[in-house]
Amino acid sequence: MSLNDPQWGRRGGGGGGGNQGPPDLDELWRNFNQRLAGIFGRRGGSGGSGGGAEPPSLRQLGGGFGLLVGLVVVVWLASGFYIVDESQRGVVLTFGKYAETTRPGLRWRVPYPVQSAEVVNVSQVRTVELGYRNNVKSKVLREALMLTDDENIVDIQFAVQYTVKDPEDFLFSVRRPEQVVMQVAESAMREIVGKSSMDFVLYEGREQIAAATQKLMQDILDRYKAGVSISRVTMQNAQPPEQVQEAFNDAVKAKQDLERQKNEGQAYYNDVVPKARGTASRLSEEASGYRQRVVANAEGEAARFRLVLAEYAKAPAVTRERLYLETMQQILSSTSKVMVDARAGGNLLMLPLDKILQMPATGAADGLAGARPAEAPAAPEQPARGRDSLRTRDRESRP
Repeated sequence: MSLNDPQWGRRGGGGGGGNQGPPDLDELWRNFNQRLAGIFGRRGGSGGSGGGAEPPSLRQLGGGFGLLVGLVVVVWLASGFYIVDESQRGVVLTFGKYAETTRPGLRWRVPYPVQSAEVVNVSQVRTVELGYRNNVKSKVLREALMLTDDENIVDIQFAVQYTVKDPEDFLFSVRRPEQVVMQVAESAMREIVGKSSMDFVLYEGREQIAAATQKLMQDILDRYKAGVSISRVTMQNAQPPEQVQEAFNDAVKAKQDLERQKNEGQAYYNDVVPKARGTASRLSEEASGYRQRVVANAEGEAARFRLVLAEYAKAPAVTRERLYLETMQQILSSTSKVMVDARAGGNLLMLPLDKILQMPATGAADGLAGARPAEAPAAPEQPARGRDSLRTRDRESRP
């Protein structure tokens, strides 16, 4: 049985029995077409009567128009739905004026033209490049050449990374936010470089300049209410202009030579000055020790003289004799000469024991000879006192 068979789905063989099956699909489709044709004033289907086309009634026109208007309204209301991602914020405008900021999720607003929605990505890190584009070799000299505090020109390329912190200010406070950030970055960098020397910009001051530029940019953008947060300022390159590169290299070499000579001089200073200070300290200590020794010897001699003077006052003869004997003992114990009484007229055999003792132990004798001069300066004082004592004794023994 074909689907186009009018009797498809009927259980009975009659034309209008009460036990009918499912409705005929072809008949339903024809009825639907006839209704549409009646609404729009078209002629009925081929199965209709042969009379003329009947004009649609007001009820039919009103029902079709209402259905169409309802469908349009539903579509219009459905256009108000929009989705905000987790990294975004939605800004709703009512007739072009800010209304609210929506959080992530499925949101609805009154459809256009009453309200509109702008979706702003607040987590995206945006980048602007100053002095170059995409590659440091593709320079933009108008942005890169800057004047330093010591009236030198430097070639600087740097990049600025920023994020959106306030979608409302980002959309409405400035017209072209990226251009504003670029111009503020160039202005801030020129101000910081203009307050710094050329050597500071090229060598040790890059990090400080980048940090100062970031702070100054943030202050300016906050005054503008740009709704932007500066994440980082990166110095890509800083060098002298290409036209004076060779002269600058010569100046750098001269500066390096200067630093090398300064380092060599400092090393020589570190080698000589400590030695000189050590020698001066040693001489000062030796002089101090000599002074203390001389003063102590003088004080001891003075104390000894006072004691001898007291004893001499008690017994002058005995004291003179004792002084004479002590003096002669000191003198004769430190010499190798032998004194012989020539008036006695006797013969004397002398055995040079000191020479014999020195022969087998020359090394030890050298050591003793080297240690002996340290004690030698005190010896001449004793014979002088002995001679004085002898003269005093001779004068007292004379009639």
